Amino acid sequence: MRVVPVLVSADNYAYLLIDEPTRKAAVVDVLDVEKVQAVADKEGVSIVAGITTHHHQDHSGGNKACLFLTSLMYWPLTVSTYPSIPVYGGFDVPAKTHLVEDGGEFTVGDNIHVRCLATPCHTKDSICFHATDTSIKSQSGGVFTGDTLFLGGCGRFFEGTAEQMHASLSKLAALPDDTVVYNGHEYTAGNVAFAKTIEPENPAVGRLFKLAQENKVTTGLSTIGDEKEWNVFMRLDKVAIMQATGAEEPGAVMNKLRELKNNFRG
Repeated sequence: MRVVPVLVSADNYAYLLIDEPTRKAAVVDVLDVEKVQAVADKEGVSIVAGITTHHHQDHSGGNKACLFLTSLMYWPLTVSTYPSIPVYGGFDVPAKTHLVEDGGEFTVGDNIHVRCLATPCHTKDSICFHATDTSIKSQSGGVFTGDTLFLGGCGRFFEGTAEQMHASLSKLAALPDDTVVYNGHEYTAGNVAFAKTIEPENPAVGRLFKLAQENKVTTGLSTIGDEKEWNVFMRLDKVAIMQATGAEEPGAVMNKLRELKNNFRG
């Protein structure tokens, strides 16, 4: 299993999730189909599925075009091999062909197993996708988190509550610590600047700051274990964070953190 990030706008990531033995790939959160197809051509892979983390246009906006291009523009080569591709997504995702819910499963190629994790809050239909390679059982794979979990941050609560975000991040925290995080946007620099105001003495925040300084593309450079060390939104029970928010109950801490981050201009 290999994951290739594709920057499809100023900070938006799509991904190719590649089953290397079969050279088959799923595209995650396609926005610009031409950019994704160009990378697929360079990698020498065929796109056989679409995966969408939530309905926002900057993540699902390429779904209709993806289906159209697959069925028409690349005919007959693609269609003769893959008459139609499945597009997996939650209940509000446009142009999906396969509705997925919490605990759902599907495969990409012959070796990639994908498990669906419902993570409502940013949107009600938010789904994170945990992908593992069944041929390499010693590896914990990666999780595509859309706008739920970012490196050092989390999404805004557009369609949910602080309690829901806490529950969603706790669900992700239960994944193996070495699970690689693939998020929806390049927001790491801003997230770590905020984290330094909340937990300035946390050495892990310093590590994240260094990572953001040294890498223009940070997605795929963090794990669930890292996030539990440096992401303030996943550390609600830490004294420094409770003191910074003036709250103790997890929902109240989360709500105050989000309010502070929304107003942060650092």
